[in-house]
Amino acid sequence: MTNDHDGVRELLAAWAVGALPPGDLRRVTPHLAACPSCAAEAERLRDTVRLLDGSADGRPGGGVAGGPGGGVDAGADGVLSLALRSRRPRAAEIAHHAAPYAAAVAGLQALVPEVEGRWGVPVVHDWDAHATVAHLVAADEHLAVCLGVDTGLPVSHIPDGIPAGDAWARRTADVIAHEHRRTPAQTVATWAAQAAALLATPEAADPELAARPVTVLGLRLPVADHFVIRAFEAWIHTDDIGRALALPVPPPPAEHLWSLVRLAVRILGLALHDAPPVLFEVTGPTCTSWILGDDTGPVHAELSLDPVDFCLLVGGRHTPEEVPRAITGDESAARNVLERAASLAWL
Repeated sequence: MTNDHDGVRELLAAWAVGALPPGDLRRVTPHLAACPSCAAEAERLRDTVRLLDGSADGRPGGGVAGGPGGGVDAGADGVLSLALRSRRPRAAEIAHHAAPYAAAVAGLQALVPEVEGRWGVPVVHDWDAHATVAHLVAADEHLAVCLGVDTGLPVSHIPDGIPAGDAWARRTADVIAHEHRRTPAQTVATWAAQAAALLATPEAADPELAARPVTVLGLRLPVADHFVIRAFEAWIHTDDIGRALALPVPPPPAEHLWSLVRLAVRILGLALHDAPPVLFEVTGPTCTSWILGDDTGPVHAELSLDPVDFCLLVGGRHTPEEVPRAITGDESAARNVLERAASLAWL
């Protein structure tokens, strides 16, 4: 049948991430050939998925576990159904601030095939690889909801007035528990669809729209900065999974890495506004320095870190004691910068 318009539209999200079982695939394919409206929406969504999975030929599901006919329960993952009902920017229109997130998502998708058969391996905190991807579903959800994406995730019953940190921990635990009742392929499909929805929002394409401040996980920042934070977390947890499997995960491309560095320095600078001033240098091809702390007085120390090491420190993967660094001057002032940077970790 090719005239089941509404039913097919509900399947387009799963089609784009390669999550349709054979029966539904046989239903969708002839409909797309006969329906210009659905075909146009499918093409817009496929452009976004191309960006995520690096597929040059645009075949749906190129980087998603489960693939076409993989049996993923797409009905439970209709996270993109709302996005598919309205015009969304094509992948080529994604703006500079969203590019690091798109690349980080593509990086994790590239790692997914290497995890097959090893989803139970311990990764970080008390999470296995499956739970780590489920955590990213929960973490990305906050920005997705702010941008009007219908995530389709189950609702947590969290009492009013509970501290934000406790509420976040409860929500994370609920999502992980829900995803552990499903297959890893289903969880990956949910995460990939939600990531595609975020990258298909108008804010991902328009820097002016992305300048709007929103509060996500207790941080009130422009939407553009929250996209960079999403990139930071996706990369850190991809690296976590890679380390657990003894697979090297490269750092973000230099331009994206420096987006992470600049945002982390800005947040660190706010935390150090009244501290003894330290000249903080991030080394590399675009070696850059900042005065952190109360800049009305003389600099007490100079501190240098590699950009990747700095990001791993802020991400909670290096400690102030072990992170490679160079210090001259007042050791205690430099140590204060390292400890404040580590205290920013929420990952």
